[in-house]
This record gives sequence, structure tokens and C-alpha cells, in this order.
Amino acid sequence: MAKNKGKGGKNRRRGKNENDAMRREVDVKEEGQEYAQVLRMLGNGRCELYCFDGIRRLGHIRGKMRKKVWINVGDVVLVGLRDYQDDKCDIILKYTADEARTLQRKGELPDNIVLNEGTGDGGGADVEFDIEIGEAEDGLGKQPNRSDMPELDIDDI
Repeated sequence: MAKNKGKGGKNRRRGKNENDAMRREVDVKEEGQEYAQVLRMLGNGRCELYCFDGIRRLGHIRGKMRKKVWINVGDVVLVGLRDYQDDKCDIILKYTADEARTLQRKGELPDNIVLNEGTGDGGGADVEFDIEIGEAEDGLGKQPNRSDMPELDIDDI
């Protein structure tokens, strides 16, 4: 019997992350482009952005980046401004945390913004829980004893 080679479904879309270790050259903004930070994701390839020229815009993730480059809240992106719509823009490039820090050192980004550190875990890596199972301080989690409960007759129900 023939063996499946994995060309169907999503297997062909999955690639190897070969270029993770390579450092790319940081692209700076040109005419008609602006730096922005993602405020919230709206869905359908759109997000609310705060551009560093002081205007909030609706950003649209371009087709080349959709489903390939994942954009999260707090990421720094490069957007292309539209001539015909000032309140909308297109996301051209997503900067990594290292690239954003480099841009901030060069003076391209303002110093007062808070950059994501890029842990990639959803932000919950440093959360610690001190409550142990079986430990009840206020008595709310205590199991009732059978001797404390009144007798229940099935016929009364």
C-alpha cells in the first residue's frame, strides 16, 4: 500500500523556520510610510493602530503577510499611508522586539512607548500562584461532613 507523503491539507503550508537565526537589515520608513503600534486586533485581517504621528488608524494586514506573519497587540509595525483615506493604512512590515529596540536607539521611534519583549507565550510566563490544593484559609473550600448534614428522606422529595 502507498504511503502518504503529506501534500494534502495544511501540511504543504507548514514550512521550516530556517531563517530564525539570521538577522535582517532594519528597514526605516520612507515617504508615505509611518511607524505604528498595535492597540487591538479587530479580526478579518484588521487592527487598530496608534501611528507615531499622533493619529489612530485602522490597519489592514496585506495579503502577503496574512496567515504567515502573526501580529499581536503591542507589536511595532511599518504602515503604508493611503493618499485617499487618512484614517486607514496598510501594514507592510512587522518588526521584532530587537528591531524595535534598535529603531528606538536610532531615534526613529519615540522614547515614551512601551515595547513588547517578544516572549511569544501570551504574556503569562512570569505569573506565579501561591495557593496550594487542599489549603483553605477562610473555610470556603471546605468539604461538608456527612454528620453535619440533616437526614434526607427520599419520600419527602
